[in-house]
Amino acid sequence: MKKIIETQRAPGAIGPYVQGVDLGSMVFTSGQIPVCPQTGEIPADVQDQARLSLENVKAIVVAAGLSVGDIIKMTVFIT
Repeated sequence: MKKIIETQRAPGAIGPYVQGVDLGSMVFTSGQIPVCPQTGEIPADVQDQARLSLENVKAIVVAAGLSVGDIIKMTVFIT
């Protein structure tokens, strides 16, 4: 049975999807953008944007009861 994962510590989904889904044996997160969940701001610096995107992924993983050490695959798009 799938469980929807939601947290206020990452930006809410801006499309017809959820932040994450727990399928029992695996958790999938949606793509994350560098938006601060508290302010809605995007950092100007690319390094800060990358860091914030990864912090948003971490927040969803933690909301699922896991840690970043449990991540087995991550795809990062940089444009």
